[in-house]
Amino acid sequence: MKFEGTEQFDKILNCGSPKQAKDLGQSRATPIRQDWDIVKEEIMLRGLREKFKSTELKDILLSTGKKELVENSPYDKYWGIGPNGKGKNKLGVLLMELRAELKREKA
Repeated sequence: MKFEGTEQFDKILNCGSPKQAKDLGQSRATPIRQDWDIVKEEIMLRGLREKFKSTELKDILLSTGKKELVENSPYDKYWGIGPNGKGKNKLGVLLMELRAELKREKA
């Protein structure tokens, strides 16, 4: 989704494997969409909602109770905690937000 509306989008969408898509997506040969910083968290949350429609995954997420969820990535200081543990952990935050949504639906 980082490349939606760009020339790179179709190439990534139709490549041969998830690894190729990742490699192409990490390339900055083509600029990412201009509004990416505005929309990336909502896009990630939509993707997580789809992923956790799976009963098995939903049960696993709900089983975490009130625990803090952390994306322990030493490389990503936005979605994870980064190399010094002080990153934004946005993936963990969104997972906790989704967990709260799922709990409300279940109640």
